[in-house]
Amino acid sequence: MTSVILAIIVASSGAAFGADGAALWAQHCASCHGKDGSGNTTMGKKLGVKDYTKSQSFSDAEAANVIKNGKGKMKAYKDKLSDADVKALVAYVRSLKK
Repeated sequence: MTSVILAIIVASSGAAFGADGAALWAQHCASCHGKDGSGNTTMGKKLGVKDYTKSQSFSDAEAANVIKNGKGKMKAYKDKLSDADVKALVAYVRSLKK
């Protein structure tokens, strides 16, 4: 019984402390890329951001690199986001494609 409870606690602790891609997206990305990833925002239109609900012709490594180091007019987030945060954001971007 104790081992079952311990297993449940250990399994759930990862989720409790893991990076939340949706929250990170809302905090750092949605103002330009849109809540839904379509880029249909004032700033997104001005900057010509891609619509992630339709096309995602990039690898996870490429996405992580852009998040960390920026590209074009997008600023770098390497000093603001952990590797786990970046990984969660890449996974979240993947979930936006319809």
